[in-house]
Amino acid sequence: MSARPTLGFAILRHALLLLGAAFMLAPFVWMISTSLKPSTEIFLDHVRLWPDQLAVVENYTAAFTKAPLLWFLLNGVIVTISIFALQVLVALPCAYALSKLRFKGKQALFAVVLLCLLIPPHAISVPLFLLFHQIGILDSYAALVVPFIISVFGIFLMRQFFMTVPDDLIDAARMDGISEFGIVWRVMLPTAIPALTAFGIFSVVAHWNDYFWPLIVINSEHLLTPPLGVAAFRNQEAGTDFGPLMAAATIVIAPLVIAFLMAQRRFIEGIALTGMK
Repeated sequence: MSARPTLGFAILRHALLLLGAAFMLAPFVWMISTSLKPSTEIFLDHVRLWPDQLAVVENYTAAFTKAPLLWFLLNGVIVTISIFALQVLVALPCAYALSKLRFKGKQALFAVVLLCLLIPPHAISVPLFLLFHQIGILDSYAALVVPFIISVFGIFLMRQFFMTVPDDLIDAARMDGISEFGIVWRVMLPTAIPALTAFGIFSVVAHWNDYFWPLIVINSEHLLTPPLGVAAFRNQEAGTDFGPLMAAATIVIAPLVIAFLMAQRRFIEGIALTGMK
């Protein structure tokens, strides 16, 4: 009996994958469809993805004029890039130490990293809020960035990737007189671009879409991140004009989709390599 899957199984597998993809893409299709419709066609008693009359210019113009959407997007860029850059500064040396250096307690320390992966960020939100209130950094960019500087997921992902790097490469760098920190940034960093790309996608998407933490630490409108900006936009529209609201949501999501499509190959490569060894 052949071990290769039968034609019927392959068809069933692809049908399930297509069904799952359609289920996940349906909200985005509906969002884009609503952003193209005038208000008179949004609440019809039948489903219509393409409107009889397009309202693209009206909805997308309203999205930029009725709320400072560009400023919200800029805040999102500042916060996500700052978080990712600081996470890389911390994660790479930690991952290098856990993967290539020999010291007592290394396995126990790695077990602690794995344990920290199980702690939901919401569980420590109240202590963090009280701490930031005491030191006076609430309602600032620092309040949005500081809690996420140490990423245990980033440490774990980079450690798994560094395990695939040959020790001979590191030994050669040491023979050339490069320090351990020099090895991290001059040897390991260039080899870790695929893994960094994968981690960057995870980090940027998570913090660009974060709604919970900015909601409790930010009060000023000029510091609102994209998700809070969309929510504020909806409040201004009193929940009735969904065309501009969906246009704003589409604009907020667009940078993530573009970034993923541009980094797709590196992302898949990084995830695949971190599973080796």
